Amino acid sequence: MRYLLRTPHSSFCTLIPLLLNLCTCARAPQADVTDVQPDAIYERAPFDSLDVLATNDWWTRDASHITNLKIGRDSIVAFGAYTVAGGILKLSAQLYPLYPAESRTVYLDFERDGAWQEYGKQEVNEIGWHAVFRAEDWPENEDTPYRLRHENGATFGGTIRHVPPMGEEVTMAALSCNSSKDIGGREEYVRNINALDPDLVFFAGDQSYFHKEHTAAWLLFGKQFREVFRHRPMVSIPDDHDIGQGNLWGEGGKKAERVEGDDGGYYYDPDYVKMVERAQTSHLPDPYDPTPVEQGIGVYYTDYPLGSVDFAIIEDRKFKSGPKDKIPQQGPRPDHIRNPDYDPKSVDVAGLELLGERQLAFLEQWGRDAGAVKPMKAVLSQTGFANGAHIHGQLDNRLHADMDSNGWPQTGRNEALRLIKNANAVHIGGDQHLATIIHHGIDDFNDGPYAFLVPAIVNNYYSRWWWPASEQAGPNAREGVDLPWLGEYRDGFNNPITMLAYANPDQPDHGAGFGFIRFDPVGRTVTFECWPRTVDVTAARAAQFEGWPYVVEGL
Repeated sequence: MRYLLRTPHSSFCTLIPLLLNLCTCARAPQADVTDVQPDAIYERAPFDSLDVLATNDWWTRDASHITNLKIGRDSIVAFGAYTVAGGILKLSAQLYPLYPAESRTVYLDFERDGAWQEYGKQEVNEIGWHAVFRAEDWPENEDTPYRLRHENGATFGGTIRHVPPMGEEVTMAALSCNSSKDIGGREEYVRNINALDPDLVFFAGDQSYFHKEHTAAWLLFGKQFREVFRHRPMVSIPDDHDIGQGNLWGEGGKKAERVEGDDGGYYYDPDYVKMVERAQTSHLPDPYDPTPVEQGIGVYYTDYPLGSVDFAIIEDRKFKSGPKDKIPQQGPRPDHIRNPDYDPKSVDVAGLELLGERQLAFLEQWGRDAGAVKPMKAVLSQTGFANGAHIHGQLDNRLHADMDSNGWPQTGRNEALRLIKNANAVHIGGDQHLATIIHHGIDDFNDGPYAFLVPAIVNNYYSRWWWPASEQAGPNAREGVDLPWLGEYRDGFNNPITMLAYANPDQPDHGAGFGFIRFDPVGRTVTFECWPRTVDVTAARAAQFEGWPYVVEGL
């Protein structure tokens, strides 16, 4: 859509958009675009009271408390994000809000033989200020500089990184939970991640905690982290806070009647949800099955092969059933269980969904070995398949079981874990703020896959603790690690789990940091590393959290 500028007494109002286009193309630099007519007419966003800092007559708003949106016009191209899979490059362009007189066209250039060549152009979607490019038959074995360019001369540049050759190690940095309590820079993360130089960066969700202002929050996220994905591919997937909810049980896209969302579905306008997913996921490989769910909300679960590793990106919130009125309520909230003597079978009732039949079919297909070369496999999602935290927020808030975790419903959890195990894959996620390594059990202890949930980016506002009520180690505890509560346990849903490492808030940086994963296709091992936020990873005595690194063998 395009803003239409009109004056009450003009008979040429229908020509003005065309004239604006012609003027925009002809001039460089642009005129003072802040001098907006007070009676300007514009097409409204399809939702109310959401994203107001970046939509409609956004320039009339007070200064944003999230990040400056009224920036110099030489900086309006905020960042780009991309993946390359199967010879297809998908690259998204994120812009700051544009004034009515500014062109909505963004260009993509590649540098070839020392000269910039224009590849194509796209119109920016004013709901989110975003565009996406697609290039097929992409040369995966070389590094290619790119730049996103606006007609006024503003640019953002980076590198389309070569895909690691088959047989070489693949590395990935993984982060989650970017607190709104700290809107400052992320220099430590940028320095450390770039020093480790991963082949991929994964953001597992909650990139935004500003529930009703995703575009401003996404621009802040880009300002904080764009230097870690300027020259390498990036996977980002939205979680509950990104779409404006404290928790999310998506239940196939239905409309939630409560802001808590525990009745299942999405509370805010579906066009707002679609805007969030468009911004965060449109650069991912094409969805396995693009059929939308209810309310026209899209899907993004997909297969992402990168060198010797095949990643399955799944949506573990979108199809999950909400607990309200579907199970016997065990306390003041439908999703919290505080009574340790309740019957776990009573909440695993028939008809409940976790990943949904569509994603289960995808994982079954994805898990099959294809061809003579068998890639390593990993599943990326928002949260974990167990109730891996006991204390929530403050030390006197003990939950026996939390249905926000994917430990519930147990039948759906076991279905998902069997498919991940059959694929010989590991699972990587976030969401819980608490870093853990768990060896899942399905029918018995340790017969399922390994999982690494990475810590929160900032963790001094709502921490979680692994703290068994018995304060005793479980059977078959890992040796040689200075953590007291390792070994085999039953979580609050009676799921068998083996705790191999955890980073409670008494560890450095309050348990905040990032994960780093090394996939070795020769030794068939995966190494989980977990680094505190402020540690210098290049220092001679740089220490990870207690319990890391951990090597998963036999893959």
